[in-house]
Amino acid sequence: MSSLTYLSSYPPHLQAQVQQLIQQQKLGEILLKRYPETHNLATDKALYQYTTDLKNQYLRNAQPINKVNYDSKIHVLKHALGLHTSISRIQGGKLKAKAEIRIASVFKTTPEAFLRMIVVHELAHLKEKSHDKAFYSLCCHMEPEYHQLEFDTRLYLTHLELFGPLYTV
Repeated sequence: MSSLTYLSSYPPHLQAQVQQLIQQQKLGEILLKRYPETHNLATDKALYQYTTDLKNQYLRNAQPINKVNYDSKIHVLKHALGLHTSISRIQGGKLKAKAEIRIASVFKTTPEAFLRMIVVHELAHLKEKSHDKAFYSLCCHMEPEYHQLEFDTRLYLTHLELFGPLYTV
């Protein structure tokens, strides 16, 4: 039985179902049936625009985002999918904060739903710093299918780890 790194916090019965799909080599087939196409947001500029549009739709009063990009180094950081940072600097007696979001480059070639889940997660951190009830409530406000998309994204990452990519450019 292989270790399900990305699904370790899910109940044992769900992990057993995933293990069965892996053994039957059907995990990729199910994901492709549910998410047949990838997005076309391959550049940092397109990702920034996509993220800004979501932010403006749901979080108008949150701090502005200064930078959004794909980051090829994220995958090695304790299985992080995206990162948000806020850098504060003093400029002429005023405190200026800059928000940045970095998304793992593996999401350049995934379905838009997976990318949206990661972006929504990182945007929610602009208002809610910890993963508590208010944080997940905000995620679900921005993306009603957030929890299902998070699970499916983790299924995809499991497939990626075990069998390689499903989607190509």
